[in-house]
Amino acid sequence: MISDWETIGPLLHGTARAWRLKLDERLKPMGLSQAKWRTLLHLSVATNALTQTEIAARLGVEEPTVVTLLHRLEREGWVTRRSSPHDRRCNTVHLGQRAQRIIVQIKSAANKLRHELLSEIPPAELRTCINVLTRICEKAERRDKLRGNAVPHTVPDRNGQNRRGHPILRKRALRRAMRESN
Repeated sequence: MISDWETIGPLLHGTARAWRLKLDERLKPMGLSQAKWRTLLHLSVATNALTQTEIAARLGVEEPTVVTLLHRLEREGWVTRRSSPHDRRCNTVHLGQRAQRIIVQIKSAANKLRHELLSEIPPAELRTCINVLTRICEKAERRDKLRGNAVPHTVPDRNGQNRRGHPILRKRALRRAMRESN
């Protein structure tokens, strides 16, 4: 028999995945893939402009993946990139006009889905769930920090470099290809 201890991880993962897929279904008619809407949502709730490195950390993907995604989003008018006022070597990413018009619709769809999924759960149970999930998350992050493996919510800017400070070759190749295509 499987214990509660063994089911919590798959249940957390499966719940998050199912929730994202339901929202993805609702946003697809707007021309938004999961990669697009998640990126736009993170940009919309950030207190300051984000770098590519910070976006990658928030999405839980490698930076070269984000670079490719941002090229596409910029080409389609969803985002703009500007030189960072703090570091000329990196860009900050901002919502483009197209995204600013649709972000309200994204948040509205997310709020509607949240209401549908949580409406029949008593408030006390929901508060307990939130408290438990918060404690699990904090404990996991605390243990990662102790080991030095933490993926912070805002990471130091290593734009174009891996964690050891070496250039990301794929990014260099992308830049070369972009120069050659112009």
